[in-house]
Amino acid sequence: MHTLGPHGTNLEAASHEWLRRRGVKGTVELHPSIESALEAVPADGRHALTACAVYPALHTLVFSNLHRLHMIDSFVMPTHNMVLASTGTGMPATVASHPAPRGLVPTGARIREVLSNSQAALDCAAGEVEGCITTIVAAERNGLRVLSDFGPVPMVFTVHQVLAVDAETPAPIAVGAGR
Repeated sequence: MHTLGPHGTNLEAASHEWLRRRGVKGTVELHPSIESALEAVPADGRHALTACAVYPALHTLVFSNLHRLHMIDSFVMPTHNMVLASTGTGMPATVASHPAPRGLVPTGARIREVLSNSQAALDCAAGEVEGCITTIVAAERNGLRVLSDFGPVPMVFTVHQVLAVDAETPAPIAVGAGR
């Protein structure tokens, strides 16, 4: 399985849970973005990509890759507790957040968009921002102080098989080509 990293993302947990529920032994490879994960998945039909229904560009990813990406499953699982954390600042003026949970950022704070909840925690711990919207797992791993705990969020996760590429099959023609 391939999905969004670094360690501590909800997608990493969902990937492990999907394998566990099916009794499948497998590994979970983490990538900086879902898009880069898709590019890294071998096109042999034996690998999958785990995504999240609220991933901001999931529709674009799916419809741009119909020729090689096939949704094979979806399931609901609670996320790790989502938290607002900081290195000690009371109410942070700058907050790192993935686009999906940005609605949890306190009113008035400047948002620095990042590629994952775990990356938000790493950037906060490195002092690049005063606070972050992240998972409790990533906050604890990075020694951050939890300012608000929003709890777990029931979430829909999707699993996409990356289809084997047949060298004899011509590539699909892009819609709108030649206009």
